[in-house]
Amino acid sequence: MHGSSPAAWTAVVICLIGFTIGGVALLMGPNWVLFWIGVGLTLGSAVVAKIMSAAGLGAKAH
Repeated sequence: MHGSSPAAWTAVVICLIGFTIGGVALLMGPNWVLFWIGVGLTLGSAVVAKIMSAAGLGAKAH
């Protein structure tokens, strides 16, 4: 099944954490340093997913 893998779930969790941090940072003033940390986490989730998929933790092709 597409996306139902440890790599996909890890990427989604990291992306949600980054998005939440970025959103909270905008509400806090805005706090630009914290916002860009959130952006970095959100974008970094794709890199983590790719690395985990290459390590064999991605969805299997049928």
